[in-house]
Amino acid sequence: MFMNSVTRQVFQGASKSKRFTFASISNRFMSDIPSTMKAAVVRETGAAEVLKVETDFPTPELQPNGVIVKNSYAGINFIDTYHRKGLYARDLPFVGGQEGGGTVASVSPEAAEQGIKVGDRVAYSVFGSYAEYTAVPAAKLLPVPESVGLDVATSCVVQGLTAHYLTTSAHADLIKEGEWCLIHGVGGGTCQWAAQMAKIRGFKVIGTCSKGKEDICKNLGCDELIVLDEVPGTAYENYESVDIVSKVKEVTDGKGVKCVIDGIGKSTVDISIDSLAHRGIFVSFGNASGAVPAFPVLRLIGKSAYVTRPKLLDYTTNREELIWRASEVFGWLEEGKLQVSVDTTFPLEQAAEGHLYLEAGKSKGKVLYDI
Repeated sequence: MFMNSVTRQVFQGASKSKRFTFASISNRFMSDIPSTMKAAVVRETGAAEVLKVETDFPTPELQPNGVIVKNSYAGINFIDTYHRKGLYARDLPFVGGQEGGGTVASVSPEAAEQGIKVGDRVAYSVFGSYAEYTAVPAAKLLPVPESVGLDVATSCVVQGLTAHYLTTSAHADLIKEGEWCLIHGVGGGTCQWAAQMAKIRGFKVIGTCSKGKEDICKNLGCDELIVLDEVPGTAYENYESVDIVSKVKEVTDGKGVKCVIDGIGKSTVDISIDSLAHRGIFVSFGNASGAVPAFPVLRLIGKSAYVTRPKLLDYTTNREELIWRASEVFGWLEEGKLQVSVDTTFPLEQAAEGHLYLEAGKSKGKVLYDI
């Protein structure tokens, strides 16, 4: 069953006063779904302009054990730009995106047996979310509590769950409560979440951000905030404008941090490694400034340091793990422990503009498409 006893217990545990289940809105298996739809499609890799909106793209077919979701929102993430550029290869053509939220429009018999109904409010992470409709395996669906808006729920799926695994699992428990963590780019979407979740976990947090995002970052609860100049003509942090390593050593009494969470990449790899404490871990999860160049493993020997390059799929390997992470995130939202900033919402017709905005480093929170 989709909402089995384990699932119910996990979701109920996130908020004792509420049980997160799918709403019984309709008993029908299918609503009216057109044969073609609007979608943002990549037919050749390259700059943002290759992401083009088509109005007659074939609507996906309902699959066994799956549903069709009518999307209200799609999340825009840096990994989407890597797919568009060809940095992470995908078969062409493809519909962009891998994060969406909306209502169930069609249900397979297998999914119906799990209690899923047309009209249920859901969020998910599968390829093809930059479209009016997306085919989603039932196992990938997250039921959205009525108290959480679909825009916020969509924001949770990639960035929220990524921040969750970064602060709970990727560090392999090499950082303990009360120890220092350095998080780069806390003015951006994912690391706004990560800074708040690290505090929930009991870590002491040093965040870096640009002057243009300082106002947002002051409200995240960081114990120390290192504010950087911006690269001229951009909204990106200039990581050479402040001696971050010296500042980290000053804050930590010369010890360094037990964990660095780094989604910036090329511009921060040296800072991250040099900021580590003895037996600390460098968690490199993104390439906002470019891919991290290869470096000799002997570089880690001075502090017996660790390095990992994780991805979300390896931290949501089964239904139980996915539901556990989502239940904690939704529970913290309901309890007011997490603040979600939806920075900008673009209409899907402005697909290229959404990518350009994100890549320019302008966002102070989540960037979405309104489908």
